Amino acid sequence: MPNRRSSHAVPTPRGGGLAIVLAAYAAFLVLFLLGRLPGSLLLALLGGVPVAAIGFRDDHKPVSARVRLTVHFAAASWSLAWLGGVPALQIGGSMVSLGVPGVLFGAVAIVWTINLFNFMDGIDGIASAEAIFVLGAAAGLSLWSGSSSPLVPAELLLAAACAGFLYWNWPPARIFMGDVGSGYLGYTIAVFALAAGRHRPEAPFVWLTLGAVFFVDATVTLARRALRGERVHEAHRSHGYQWLARRWDSHLRATAAVTIMNFAWLLPVAYLETKEAREAGWLTAVTLAALTLVALWAGSGRGESRLDSRDPA
Repeated sequence: MPNRRSSHAVPTPRGGGLAIVLAAYAAFLVLFLLGRLPGSLLLALLGGVPVAAIGFRDDHKPVSARVRLTVHFAAASWSLAWLGGVPALQIGGSMVSLGVPGVLFGAVAIVWTINLFNFMDGIDGIASAEAIFVLGAAAGLSLWSGSSSPLVPAELLLAAACAGFLYWNWPPARIFMGDVGSGYLGYTIAVFALAAGRHRPEAPFVWLTLGAVFFVDATVTLARRALRGERVHEAHRSHGYQWLARRWDSHLRATAAVTIMNFAWLLPVAYLETKEAREAGWLTAVTLAALTLVALWAGSGRGESRLDSRDPA
């Protein structure tokens, strides 16, 4: 049901992301049985089950932030155990191993990705479109580079599951993804990114670049709200993409703008990072810095007291 924090005006079913979860796990199991998905990766991906379960519960009856984060960190620890920790990163011409601190960093990164996907699933079509782009582009770049990564079939099948859902979630949405879907996608994409680093050390930078719109908008918004002393876990409508949707009075235009930016800007940068692995780190840093300026222009984290007269609420 719409409320003052909603970006929709018509009662809409939620929790539809459960379809993505069920379809994805069925596909992963088939890949495993066909010998196309390593058992350790399948087990790491199973950490998404409690993430999806707590999200489904929260879709129907609110769950405290403490309980959600406990489940998220437990799932992150589970995945890191089966992935063998965080892979070494290529910084310039050197390979940098993060060691034990890297495990903590990896857990925080996974939990943040889970939650930022939830935060960014606030207008029609945006989360599923983003997931399709990130997964499809990562798979395509991996194939282009000649990598024999076992992740590619799993990435493409998850992207296909998201495409099936997007048919129903495209503006104007007939069903919402809910926490069950957004949290699961955030978890799985984070696991894929870390696993990809085992095959190509620049891969985590490539994945971060591909998902940079979501990472930057969510992070800038969280930081600005925290600086104002707001409760960052409470629902709000102050992300950059939400301001754009209100400014343009269109979910479709905001979702399309993010998609165009992904293909016109982030995909070419990710391609360069794949081609010139030694430069991946600084290319990602420059991209994130530039996107931060774009996010501030869009309004990421701007106080909601400044809602303009075109706000449908």
